[in-house]
Amino acid sequence: MPPNRVTPRKHVEWNLLINTLVEIRLHGQTLRTGLVEDVMPDSSALWLAADSENPRQIFEVCQGHQVWVTPQQLCGELSYRMTTRQIFGAAAAKR
Repeated sequence: MPPNRVTPRKHVEWNLLINTLVEIRLHGQTLRTGLVEDVMPDSSALWLAADSENPRQIFEVCQGHQVWVTPQQLCGELSYRMTTRQIFGAAAAKR
């Protein structure tokens, strides 16, 4: 079986993304990439931290923003923050 390419995945539970590198999209276009600094508990909004090019910025679900996350390998015993099914699709769940 050939290795699956790790691709960005749309993430709807924004409240789980603090300190995660994400991509913010609107109508299919990437607006910004950055580190999530804070989120609303109900996942209605998140703030990306300021960086060398951008100020701290808020993005809201009600305005149509989407958050995409690329699974990344972590240090330690955990390999990925996302589940096997999210990374490899439904075929992995059938094994």
